[in-house]
Order: sequence, then C-alpha cells, then structure tokens
Amino acid sequence: MVTRLSTQDASFYLLEASSTPMHVGSLAIFRKSSNDLSYEELLCLVEERLRLVPRYRQKVREVALGLSRPVWVDDRDFDIKYHVRRAALPKPGSDAQLNEFIARLSSQPFDETRPLWEMYLVEGLSHDRFAVFTKSHVSLIDGETALAMSQVILDPAPTRSPVAEELWVPASTPSESTLIAGALAEMVWRPGEGLTALRTSLGDMVSALGGPVGAVGRVAAVVRAAAQIAPETPLNATISRSRRFAVAKTELSEYRKIRARYGCEVNDVILAVISGAMRNWLLSRGEPVTESTSVRASVPISIYAMGSDGEDLDAPAPGKLAAPAPGRGEDSRSTVSSILVDLPVGEPNAVIRLSHIAHATAAQAMPGRRVGAETLTCLPGFAPATLHAMGVRATGSLSQRTFNLSITNAPGPQMPLYINGARMLEMYPVSPLLKNQTLSIALTSYDGAVYYGLNADRDAMADVDVVAALMYESLEELLDASR
Repeated sequence: MVTRLSTQDASFYLLEASSTPMHVGSLAIFRKSSNDLSYEELLCLVEERLRLVPRYRQKVREVALGLSRPVWVDDRDFDIKYHVRRAALPKPGSDAQLNEFIARLSSQPFDETRPLWEMYLVEGLSHDRFAVFTKSHVSLIDGETALAMSQVILDPAPTRSPVAEELWVPASTPSESTLIAGALAEMVWRPGEGLTALRTSLGDMVSALGGPVGAVGRVAAVVRAAAQIAPETPLNATISRSRRFAVAKTELSEYRKIRARYGCEVNDVILAVISGAMRNWLLSRGEPVTESTSVRASVPISIYAMGSDGEDLDAPAPGKLAAPAPGRGEDSRSTVSSILVDLPVGEPNAVIRLSHIAHATAAQAMPGRRVGAETLTCLPGFAPATLHAMGVRATGSLSQRTFNLSITNAPGPQMPLYINGARMLEMYPVSPLLKNQTLSIALTSYDGAVYYGLNADRDAMADVDVVAALMYESLEELLDASR
C-alpha cells in the first residue's frame, strides 16, 4: 500500500540531520520470570503484533526532484532480525552502563532505506533484570493510523494476549515514473500541495511547517505569534552528534500529596519540580540567577477528539497528553498542541514557584470538559509511548527560538504490565533533541511511580546526571513545604 506522508510527517523526515536524529525512544526494564524472554521469543512476539502497526513494515520513498512529499511503501525485503536486535552488558550490568548504552543508541540515526525503527533486547542487567529499548522515527507515529511498537508488545497480565494471525503480503513497489506521474497530477489538482513540496525540497522548512498541518499548526501559529524570543540560557547551544542519558524515579503519591495541599494539577507539581531542579543546576554552574530569571518550556497540551460534526468530545487537563478513546470510529481524530510556560527558576521559594506555574497553565488551558487520567490511558497497551511521539510532533511545530526546553508528560496505567510473563518494573521515555536544544525531558507515570528520562547533548550537558539528582532534591523541597 502506498500512502503519501502528511506535510508534518514529511517535515520531520526531511528536517533530520546527523546532530538531530528525530526518533523517540522507550526504555522498559523487566524482572526475569520463570520463562525468561529469549531473543527468539521476542522476535516471535514482535512479528505476531506487527499486524497492529502495519507502518512498521513500510519505508519512506522519496519522489524525484522533490516534486511531491515522500510516500510510504511496503518493504518487500523486510527483515525483522535487522530491526529486532540483541545486546548484552558485561555482567553484572549496572544502571549507569545501561544509560550509557541508551545514550549511544539515541545518537545513531536510522538507515533510511529501511523502515524507521529498531528494538533491542538488553541482557546482563544486575538483580535478575533485562531491558527492551525501542526507538521509532517521529514521522512514523501519528497516534491515529500508526501507534508506537512499544505500545502493542505489552500485556496487562502475565499471559500473552492472543492476536489473530495474518499473512502479510507486501504490495508491489511503484516505479519512479508512477511516482512522478502521481506528483504531477497532484500539482495540477492541488497546486498548493505542489508548492509546499517544492519549498520543502529547497530547504525552506519554515514554509513547509507553516503548511496545512491541521489543528496542531493552527494552534501553534497563535502561540508563535504571541511568544517572544526565549531567554538566554546554557540550554541552547550548538549540539553534537553524541548524547548522554540520565533518569530519575519518584513516587506518584508524593505529587498527589502536594496537589491536594495546594489545589493544583499533578502536572503543575511536575513542572515545579523541574523548575527547582533547573534553578539549582544553573546555580551549580555559577550562572547568574536573579528573581526575574526564567526558563521557557514547551509543554504539550490538550488532546481533542473531534467528531465528524466538529463536536468536542474530550478535552483533558492542561499539560497532560491523552489519546482518543477506543470505539470513536473513523470520524474521530486527536490533536495535540504545545503551550509555552515560563518556569520561574529565579524564585527561591518552592511554593511560590508552584503558584506561578499553576496560574500560567490555567491561563493557557483550552475550554472544554476535563477528563481524568483513567480516561486518558484507555488505549490498549502502553499508550505513553505513542503519546510522547505526539508531544514531540507538537513541539516541533513551534519556532525553536521561542523556548529553551522541551518537556513531555504522558500518564500511564497504574497497574503492572508484562512481556511474555516478565513484569515491567520501570519505563523511561527518551525524547529527541531539536536544533540548538541541549536537553529534553520526558516523563511517564506507571504503576505508582513517575519516571523521568533526560536526553542531553554529550558535550554541552556533561552534567546531566546533576540535573537528574536535583529532581529528587526539588521534590523533597516541595514535600517539606506542604507538610
């Protein structure tokens, strides 16, 4: 089956550079079970569930002379063993070694002649654990026609959920002349599309991103018009091809205590924790911090599931990513946009920082009925993997000069999930770095905990582990104030 990439998908695909690989990752850590997951069993599981994510068998084919946007075509030489790989840390593998391995994988771009995803079974971890790391190109996941692979391989029970068998037969690959003829026909019937494609091929990505990207683009345009240039901070610099990765694990109950004490949203508490960590990080570097110092964050906000008649079906709380509920039908769709929040890192009082953030997010909340986390996580599997990709897509539609830091926060299920009987203990999302962005923070709540994944440039953010450690200190500061 041949499908043309959307304008936004094509933008992410063509914007990729060696220093900014545009993929989202998901690091899941498991406790070994009695029937340990072998590489062959993982191959079997992934192959079984590829039918749920058919785009993972497709690759991108560009049109000659950039006459139109690229197309998705079936990979007739699809090799699952190329995409699902096996790795091992020297026993006993430590968390630090695992993070270094993930950093290296996050630095590597995909082979564009193949489907744009990879999965690694990482063995050798200490304390009878293993990990599965999945990375997928942002253009691959749109939250509607294509979900994240890491979303569909997990089960809500130790026993594997059955999936109907399907014989996959790849469609024939279109010839170059067929693609050119289709592009020329499209330019005749849709001259605006042809102009956008030509601008893209000439490198005018700003014009391309300003094209018809749906509600995401319309909302983002309003934000861009109102926003000013982001403050100068060490978070914006020329970045290299190499990455560092750090993590932090905190308890969800602690955020809920603070929320109950001050009557705000859990997401506001999370942003306040990050604000405190960024404040102390700037101080640790000897950077000047005054009462007016701020760090501007891009925070994905608001999923709207819209019916065919334009009716607003669901609108969640600000700052939280969600997904369309099952059973909406083909007439429903979801959109994500981003708001810009000035994190008050110059404010020394943690409670006042939280108050500023709560007012800022409330002021930018879109009208509509709020829904709880239970509604937001009703997709089958582990939805946050898909939601983080949608958040990155929303952030990517903003001018990178308007913010210092990208933060994506996707709520996950508060119950254990499994792969082939092995229980998932921890899950850390990995968000890509945009141009001149030295740090991105992604976090997910799962089974009573909140997991932070910090992806950073290796040269500009050599102290990313300090930022991760300061997350705990910042959370404790808020807890002390709320007692």
